[in-house]
Amino acid sequence: MNGVLPNQIIEQMIAENQIASTRQIAPEQIQPASLDLRLGTTAYRVRASFLAGHGARVMDRLEEFEMHRVDLSNGAVLEKGCVYVVPLMESLALPDDVQAVANAKSSTGRLDLLTRTITDQGVEFDRIAPGYHGPLYAEICPRSFSVLVRPGMRLNQIRFRQGQAVLEDDALRALHNASPLVDGDAMIDEGLGFSVDLRLEGSTLVGYRAKPHTGVIDLDLIGHYAPGEYWEEVHSANGQIILDPGAFYILVSREAVTIPPEYAAEMAPYLAMVGEFRVHYAGFFDPGFGHASAGGAGSRGVLEVRCHEAPFVLEHGQVVGRLVYERMAEAPTQLYGAGIASNYQGQSLKLSKHFRM
Repeated sequence: MNGVLPNQIIEQMIAENQIASTRQIAPEQIQPASLDLRLGTTAYRVRASFLAGHGARVMDRLEEFEMHRVDLSNGAVLEKGCVYVVPLMESLALPDDVQAVANAKSSTGRLDLLTRTITDQGVEFDRIAPGYHGPLYAEICPRSFSVLVRPGMRLNQIRFRQGQAVLEDDALRALHNASPLVDGDAMIDEGLGFSVDLRLEGSTLVGYRAKPHTGVIDLDLIGHYAPGEYWEEVHSANGQIILDPGAFYILVSREAVTIPPEYAAEMAPYLAMVGEFRVHYAGFFDPGFGHASAGGAGSRGVLEVRCHEAPFVLEHGQVVGRLVYERMAEAPTQLYGAGIASNYQGQSLKLSKHFRM
């Protein structure tokens, strides 16, 4: 049984204590192809980002890098530009043939809230070796906005996999021919490519740029904040914009994508050699995303873009990312957008759920 493990198998893993927690795992944490992870009660402010490395525990490395501790019990602010490590409520006792990969949740990425998972003996962010037994930690670095967090908040998620699940290009083309993955021609090259839309129909508004000096965002407040207090609108009349170094943008893909129920996908960089900007790939795409079987009619991919050293001209239709599709080990019993709280089904250009739109 090779593939990404669906919600019903994740439930079995919880029942068998392959996934454990200091607080009972809530049903709403379980997504069609992933599990939301929850913050614990303490944040460690550290001097720098780090990995535990072979033979070392995260807690041992914290003794080396810790500056001070923040009690999250009654809510606390994680400040922009600082790095924190937070022990998560969940821990793992994976079978030898099951590995895991973690990623920031969509709302986390749209706030430019860098969140990565680290483990004991880990040598990569967000990658958890087969058979791992031990705790999980979130490394959190707010990059655009300071945020108010509390125990139990869900900033990242984890996906479990047995064996090889990634679709090669020929298999991806066959899937697109059988069940179109985009509304138009599919650009398939080590995944499904997607491009940026800088000619939105009926508007010159093409995106948002984070303001440099703003107030705190309470992550529990949904639909609360006025976008203009935190974001500048980005307009284009000619299908191009110039990205400013160090700035963070929310843009949208030109393609409306779909994820069939028997598959999952992950956003990945398109071309590492394009060094002037980075499309953050915070987010798994769950089975049913944008798919008719889950009430969708294609959903745009929201792009979280950061420019690096030099100003860079981004043009309409420029390829900026790709979706890597993976087979599910079996079809999930729940789909994204179908009977569960799915904030971004059928989305177009959209800020995180914390803002009034």
